[in-house]
Amino acid sequence: MVNVSIIGATGYAGAELLSILHRHPQVKLVHITSESHTGKQIPELYPHLRGLCDMTLESLADLETIGKESDFIFIALPHGHAMDVGLQLEDFPVKIIDLGADYRFGDTSIYEQWYKVVHKHPNANRVYGLAEIYRSQIKDAKIIGNAGCFTTASILGLAPLVKHHLVDVNSIIVDAASGVSGAGRGLKLGNHFPELYDNFKAYSVACHRHTPEIEQALTDLGGEKVVMNFTPHLLPMTRGILATCYATLRENVSDDMVDAVFLKMYGGEKFIRLLGRDAYPETKFVRGSNYCDIGWHIDERTRRVIILSAIDNLVKGAAGHAIQNFNIAAGFDEDTALDVVPMYP
Repeated sequence: MVNVSIIGATGYAGAELLSILHRHPQVKLVHITSESHTGKQIPELYPHLRGLCDMTLESLADLETIGKESDFIFIALPHGHAMDVGLQLEDFPVKIIDLGADYRFGDTSIYEQWYKVVHKHPNANRVYGLAEIYRSQIKDAKIIGNAGCFTTASILGLAPLVKHHLVDVNSIIVDAASGVSGAGRGLKLGNHFPELYDNFKAYSVACHRHTPEIEQALTDLGGEKVVMNFTPHLLPMTRGILATCYATLRENVSDDMVDAVFLKMYGGEKFIRLLGRDAYPETKFVRGSNYCDIGWHIDERTRRVIILSAIDNLVKGAAGHAIQNFNIAAGFDEDTALDVVPMYP
């Protein structure tokens, strides 16, 4: 059994981690924390976990004990907080999986530029936690910076084409729409039911913090610097992301070549389901699962390829992906606790 703790267990991602870890046969959950709900049992906040996880929430005041008693720690806190934990536990044998942004960037100056926070742990032994691309590095890393939700859908959709140099990397545009759970559990006017219902809107145009994360991974894959446009949208639903990714095909790239690189890169992947050319992934078909469904279309008139990528933002976009990374790092089968059928309808 592997001893696991969750720091920040009361957000939506933390609760999703608890749900998935409950069915993991190799995990013993030893500590869960919340600074705002210390002393409460988790079902007081999430009644759906009653009888499944009745643990009491602790404070981070005794982080050293948590570090000593854990083999892995999941951190599900807003950006700017995980680096404090990572720094304090740097000399402990525990491994860390951060669901926030603190450890996603190889160049911490990019993090500081976009997140407006000074990085306190720039020399951490970390790896970007996008399992299908960085699997070999994830296995031995001290800290795994779990990929973001929009970024997971976007990077996975574009990666085969960028890696195999089939598209002009200066032409990439991503429009992605997310369910409101991606904004977290905190009270915000824009997420208030009368504001959200029967509405569809864009936000953070040309300045969303997932932009440099997508650029970093695609630059790494293709070896050419990627600067792209990313526009997020908010949907009046709870879960799901649909990313629509556009890029101009290079000269002499055939339709069959496009099909071939998707199959080459993802043909053996458990959690990527290739729907194929002219297919239409939908968020409902991946709801509650760790799958990423991908389809693509080729516009012969404009010579652009349009990739559609659908995930559940709380599972493949957060907690499920974190468990996938955990399984890789711990040496378990990658689909342990994640081999579930999407919820439908």
